[in-house]
Amino acid sequence: MLDGWLTWMPDAGWVPWLVVGLILLSVNAVGVVAVALQLPGTWLIGLATGLAAWWGWGELARDADGALVRRENWIGWATLGTLLALAVLGEVVEAVAGAAGSRIAGGTRRGAVLAIIGGIAGAIAGTPLIPIPIVGTLVGASLGAGAGSILGDLWAKQPLVQSFKAGGGAAVGKFTGAVMKLAIAIAMWLVVVAAVVL
Repeated sequence: MLDGWLTWMPDAGWVPWLVVGLILLSVNAVGVVAVALQLPGTWLIGLATGLAAWWGWGELARDADGALVRRENWIGWATLGTLLALAVLGEVVEAVAGAAGSRIAGGTRRGAVLAIIGGIAGAIAGTPLIPIPIVGTLVGASLGAGAGSILGDLWAKQPLVQSFKAGGGAAVGKFTGAVMKLAIAIAMWLVVVAAVVL
């Protein structure tokens, strides 16, 4: 049975591509999980794909005549450029979402700035305090953004009711931003899947 399977497999020149492709997709899946944990997983996806592209542009196998062959368009500049653009977009969305939620709800500039800081601190604190993977990080980030916004607005002498309203906006904005960045990370993973498979 094993002999039949080995005969069906492509020649050995494709084995490195299969191995690198599987490793790359696995590392990029870890990047998606990292984004869900509020870590810079989009950059991990970009870096891993860039390294695979660099390796892919090298000489990997010999053809039937014994000449070295290259598979130049395996992961090209269009793929790498798309990943870079998506990674930057993810960072912008994540950084701005909590602050934007606070400002839309009538918060002050101080509230918006502290919403960003609170979101980062909340993600760090929420991960061990709520020991459910991903959930603790997202809840902590959202609550931290809301608390930061409230503190900033109170510091700016906003009324208590308005400060809490802006804090709610910051919490919802941070959560929305985190979900959007996760969607962007999944899109990046799919871009790489398309580059590897097609």
